Amino acid sequence: MAEDTSSPMDRFCGSTFWNATQTWWTNDPDFTPCFEQTALVWTPCAFYWVFVIFDFYYLKASLDRNIPWNKLNVTKALVNLGLLVITALDLIMALIKKGGDSELPLYDLDVWGPIIKFATFLLVFIFIPLNRKYGVQTTGCQFIFWFLLTVLSIPRCRTEVRLESERQKILDSQQPSEQDFSWEEYQFVSFFIFFTFTSIMLILNCFADGLPRQTKYQRGENEIPELSASFLSRITYQWFDKMALKGYRNPLEEKDLWDLRPQDSCSEVMPIFAHHWNQNVRKNYKNKARVEPKAQFSNGNVTFENPHGEKNGRKKGMASIMPPIYKSFGGVFLFGALMKLFTDTLTFAQPQVLSLIISFVEAKEAEPEWKGIMYSVLLFVLAAAQTFILGQYFHRMFIVGLRIRTALINAIYRKALRISNSTKKESTVGEIVNLMAVDAQRFMELTTYLNMIWSAPLQIGLALYFLWQQLGPSVLAGLAVMIILIPVNGVIASRIKTYQIRQMKYKDERVKLMNEVLSGIKVLKLYAWEPSFEKQVLDIRDKEIATLRSTAYLNAGTSFLWSCAPFLVSLVTFATYVLTSEANQLSVEKVLVSINLFDLMKLPLTILPMLSVDIAETQVSVNRINKFLNSEELDPNSVLHDSSKPHPMSIENGEFSWGDEITLRNINIEVKKSSLVALVGTVGSGKSSVVQAFLGEMEKLAGVVNTVGKLAYVPQQAWIQNATVRDNILFGQTYDRKRYNKVIDACALRADIDILSAGDLTEIGEKGINLSGGQKQRISLARAVYSDADLYLLDDPLSAVDAHVGKHIFEEVIGPKGILARKSRVLVTHGVTFLPQVDSIYVLKMGEISESGTFDQLVKNKGAFADFIIQHLQEGNEEEEELNQIKRQISSTGDVPELLGTVEKAIKLARTESLSDSISVTSADSLMGGGGSLRRRAKRQDSHDSVASAASLKKKQEVEGKLIETEKSQTGGVEFAVYKHYIKSVGIFLSVATLVLNFVFQAFQIGSNLWLTKWANDEKVANDTGLRDMYLGVYGAFGFGQVTAYFFCSLTLALGCIYCSKLLHETLLSYVFRWPMELFDTTPLGRVVNRFSKDVDTIDNVLPMLWRMVISQAFAVLATIVVISLSTPIFLAVIVPIAFLYYFAQRFYVATSRQLMRLESVSRSPIYSHFSETVTGASTIRAYNVGDRFIEESDAKVDKNQVCKYPSVIANRWLAIRLEMVGNLIILFASLFAVLGGQTNPGLVGLSVSYALQVTQTLNWLVRMSSDIETNIVSVERIKEYGETKQEAPWELEQDKNKPKNWPQEGRVEFQNFQVRYREGLDLVLRGVSFNIQGGEKVGIVGRTGAGKSSLTLALFRIIEAAGGRISIDGVDIASMGLHMLRSRLTIIPQDPVLFSGSLRINLDPFEIKTDDEIWKALELSHLKSFVKSLAAGLNHEISEGGENLSVGQRQLVCLARALLRKTKVLVLDEATAAVDLETDDLIQKTIRTEFKECTVLTIAHRLNTILDSDKVIVLDKGQITEFASPTELLDNPKSAFYSMAKDANLV
Repeated sequence: MAEDTSSPMDRFCGSTFWNATQTWWTNDPDFTPCFEQTALVWTPCAFYWVFVIFDFYYLKASLDRNIPWNKLNVTKALVNLGLLVITALDLIMALIKKGGDSELPLYDLDVWGPIIKFATFLLVFIFIPLNRKYGVQTTGCQFIFWFLLTVLSIPRCRTEVRLESERQKILDSQQPSEQDFSWEEYQFVSFFIFFTFTSIMLILNCFADGLPRQTKYQRGENEIPELSASFLSRITYQWFDKMALKGYRNPLEEKDLWDLRPQDSCSEVMPIFAHHWNQNVRKNYKNKARVEPKAQFSNGNVTFENPHGEKNGRKKGMASIMPPIYKSFGGVFLFGALMKLFTDTLTFAQPQVLSLIISFVEAKEAEPEWKGIMYSVLLFVLAAAQTFILGQYFHRMFIVGLRIRTALINAIYRKALRISNSTKKESTVGEIVNLMAVDAQRFMELTTYLNMIWSAPLQIGLALYFLWQQLGPSVLAGLAVMIILIPVNGVIASRIKTYQIRQMKYKDERVKLMNEVLSGIKVLKLYAWEPSFEKQVLDIRDKEIATLRSTAYLNAGTSFLWSCAPFLVSLVTFATYVLTSEANQLSVEKVLVSINLFDLMKLPLTILPMLSVDIAETQVSVNRINKFLNSEELDPNSVLHDSSKPHPMSIENGEFSWGDEITLRNINIEVKKSSLVALVGTVGSGKSSVVQAFLGEMEKLAGVVNTVGKLAYVPQQAWIQNATVRDNILFGQTYDRKRYNKVIDACALRADIDILSAGDLTEIGEKGINLSGGQKQRISLARAVYSDADLYLLDDPLSAVDAHVGKHIFEEVIGPKGILARKSRVLVTHGVTFLPQVDSIYVLKMGEISESGTFDQLVKNKGAFADFIIQHLQEGNEEEEELNQIKRQISSTGDVPELLGTVEKAIKLARTESLSDSISVTSADSLMGGGGSLRRRAKRQDSHDSVASAASLKKKQEVEGKLIETEKSQTGGVEFAVYKHYIKSVGIFLSVATLVLNFVFQAFQIGSNLWLTKWANDEKVANDTGLRDMYLGVYGAFGFGQVTAYFFCSLTLALGCIYCSKLLHETLLSYVFRWPMELFDTTPLGRVVNRFSKDVDTIDNVLPMLWRMVISQAFAVLATIVVISLSTPIFLAVIVPIAFLYYFAQRFYVATSRQLMRLESVSRSPIYSHFSETVTGASTIRAYNVGDRFIEESDAKVDKNQVCKYPSVIANRWLAIRLEMVGNLIILFASLFAVLGGQTNPGLVGLSVSYALQVTQTLNWLVRMSSDIETNIVSVERIKEYGETKQEAPWELEQDKNKPKNWPQEGRVEFQNFQVRYREGLDLVLRGVSFNIQGGEKVGIVGRTGAGKSSLTLALFRIIEAAGGRISIDGVDIASMGLHMLRSRLTIIPQDPVLFSGSLRINLDPFEIKTDDEIWKALELSHLKSFVKSLAAGLNHEISEGGENLSVGQRQLVCLARALLRKTKVLVLDEATAAVDLETDDLIQKTIRTEFKECTVLTIAHRLNTILDSDKVIVLDKGQITEFASPTELLDNPKSAFYSMAKDANLV
């Protein structure tokens, strides 16, 4: 062998390194021994040395320690030792057998080969004890190393076996041979031992090591299997199988979920982020004085530094969240970016392999078969590698997103507990909650796509580069088309956005109207006004549908552009290519590879514009979060805690502001130990501000505030948490039953707790929604009393409670004999009653203390305090006995005549105002059935509070009874009937048309591709331009066909869906309007509104898009199967098993993922509601100093949300890996069959493979979309369910038309043994009532709360239907007529005046049948004329929601005007309780007496004096009539119930 021709490698081995004829140009390929022993061994070794850095990183990052020795790691160590021994032996044997004296020369390979192997094995060996010590259970690098080593040793096995058999032949042949084979024999044996050992190591590395003994966090039995899963199980997500199976068998519940991985929990993420944040904050200060250690931990809590800094630290600028985010989570992100780069490169290797396959088929006879197989396998390996790496990439990105979200939510939460009041004023609670709900969430959604910023341009660049190689400069023509389409799309997109905004506006309008209608549905039914409002809703809906229709046209336009884009691009490019020069001829390879590359370019080109918008939006979010995190905080040093001062609480020369002008000045207050100090003054004089100053909530401009001891604080507006009553009172302290009961009795909560459905374990809704104001205030007080603090700040705790309750609380709790007698307390109060009993009084006026002293001193001063008392008494809201007490107190102090005079006057006023019965019972609490007896107490307050509790009890019962039935539709699949209902609503014609058009579209697409390959295969084209142009023309026509088909198909679908949603909404609306009243009482309003907002929106916007995707994807998959089967029919045999695999993956995924998403969204809202609660109650939380507890609660809620979120992220990856492997199998079989199946047309082969390459993505999408459809079709199910509910009696009947226009002419009302109940299964409310009222009589109805007064009127209007007996008007049974006939011929002035937003005119006459003159006449009679005249818009004056912009009295008068406009023979007057001032009341009474002289008037009275002049009085008790006679008759009889009522009201 001539030395000079050989390469250095040849010299190194002593034999040829690379021999192309032996390896490539042969039917029996093989590597040279030198190549096998160097390249194939050193590649894995090099890989391991490069990536070993990751193994070191995992050691460092591990949270666990100390895995015990077990079978697995002992075996690993032993096998590894064996490998070390065998390589060492190789080196020794080489040195003995070769070189020196022996005739075998010693080459470098013989020395270096074993050394390199030995070093690598040694490195691997060192990691066995290291991993054990640091608790690393599996490492990817080692697995990949052993995998590569094993696979790459396979060629050498073949070589060694062949050489061995050749040696045997030589030895067997008879000639005695001189050759010494001992070295070769040794190598043979040593290699196979080595090979066996590496294979064993590979198998051992498939399993993870045992569980570590020491872990940083307690590992529960519910631990996530991922932590101890092996590398193989991690990249295939095999550890998730258990959950998928569980979710498939029955719907997952919260208890089935795994615990969070410790490294994703708040306790791991927060310290890292806080450390970097604090560093960043410090960098922003010029004065570097404060150098602090790492993020400080105080009992596991993370402290964030305040970027706003002390007043002296000059800032360089805002501290931004971005640098800390990069530093905290950048590592994982970069690793992900590396993976992305890798997959992008692999993507572009696919078209190259495709072109190899095509050229292989073209030269079928010349090429050996193994090359084709190799290409197919190569294609599969590329695709599989891409699948696994992408899976890991997305997983990593999601984790980064989740961690960023955790960090931001917690940073925002911690900040919210400390922001100053001026910051708080700048933004509403909603905006602050949005930072967390929207802005932090946006980050999470962006991280997954962030890498596209560099990846998309890279992909486009690579695609262009490869295209240039295929087609030269004509690529630019295609690119130009693509780039032109981007702005066109942008324009359309912006148009769509404006339409969407418009549609949102209409939707909000419609939902707002629905909300009002449903809130006032009772009034609508009483007035028979439903048709008018139904029409209003439908009018808005029509506008909304019109907008949706325009959006649909535009959307069809976009999809039209996108579907024709790839086609136009290829048409333009190929046309340019063949027309520019005669020499340019299309070949199959060129055509297919180019089409494939253009497809690869489509995605990044679409994503880039969207991404830029997203990034801009995220930038806005970053700025908003930065602004919030940099905002001013409360100064923790504004209140001192200096125990050397004489008194526990004091302010000296204080000046305070709420951030703008000075609110309090010259404040000097001392609170002695265990004394009670009262702060009084007019509204807005700064009483509450003084309390806030003690708490350090105000900005202190001067002076000293000092408090010593533990604080408790009762705010003016009680802050109630969404928790049980007991939790609200305990507020984080331990439960001590004796103390707790004492507190409850003292705060007068015992009676309320008895009424609540679950006692003190009743859950209180958000913001205390199911409690009355007084109950909230008392719970807030009980919390303070229970906390057993030293100092009490009570900010007007008695304002919301009734007088006698207030008295009880003062005596039992606050006063000198109360529970708090030994504490120091400051009481802000509006009442005068308790002032004589306090130790000292400070009077505030205009933010200054005008005088102070004891009650007697101040009364003698005749200063501001005396004025305050006089002003207070004139308001006249004190009870009689209290006034007498004040009178005594004042007269004892000596000469103050003018004060005494005022007191006398007030006493007189209080007498006349006493009411017989302060509350009327609406249908809500008669719903309680037996609830009436609970509340027959004489006390005003009890009656008031218990109604609220009754409503809450009703709510609770209905929750217990109701929730179960809605949840039913929420688990498991959706019945086929729902789909059928949907398709029926779309219409059969449109549904079929959509499918047919989709079919046509795919047919055209396949046709155009087949045509291209036919053109490329045609030899004659080269010399015949005419033929070429014909091909080009037909290709264009095909394209035109597919584009048109697609346009119409997306149009029919969109219009069909709109038609359907219109129909569904109409039926839903008409059904809900025709519900009987009882259904409205048992269904929470929110749930009904939800149908009209969320579910209708889903049907409008979400479903059409999903359907479009699903249908087009499904047809694309079909097309793929068709094309592959065309080229290789045998493929159909593989389809069946693959389809099975696919189906199972899909079923498992859908079941599990749907439930996980539900759990996730359920667990997400508590984070936000807890946050908004915290923001609202921040001052209370700070006062009690329980911030840390709330931070922990918030962290726990975030973690709980992650617990649900993480598995759903994994479920996506689990599915993607499985589906993509199914797709990869399709690629493998399509290409294998094409290569082996003897298909000679290269065009078809290429086409089938390139279709197969696209199928993975399509399959993936198909499953996701179909599972989304299953999740969203539930909306249709819900709406369908409401369309099958019970309806009230028909509105109009045929026989009604025969009734005279002016029926009832006389107005005779007759009840015959009438019985009624509110709902099936409840007790009767009226038990056999009979009476007869002549036309034109005025009748008053009285009775205690719950006696059935309201039920009488409701029955008259058939809001509740009779259970027995009958009512007739003018001799006609009312049950025999249509509801609207009946209701429109009766008039009612309801108890609470309900107005709807809209013009005043619509509120008076919604059907617009009256003339202006009639309306003005009615307004004049109802004393509103002058008011309406004074309005700019007159009758068209817009009334806001609920009539907020009119006073209560004016609203009542509007209702009177409605009645006057109707003027029917029978009028029912349900008197307002206490809402109306006496003046308005007189006006109404006067008008009714004059205007309704001829009518029959039924009055439900609460003030007896209004009905003393009526003709008859009905006294009801427990649903029966006890007395029915004229008032004079009843008053003459002292035994009558009416007489005793009149006596109570001081009328007799």
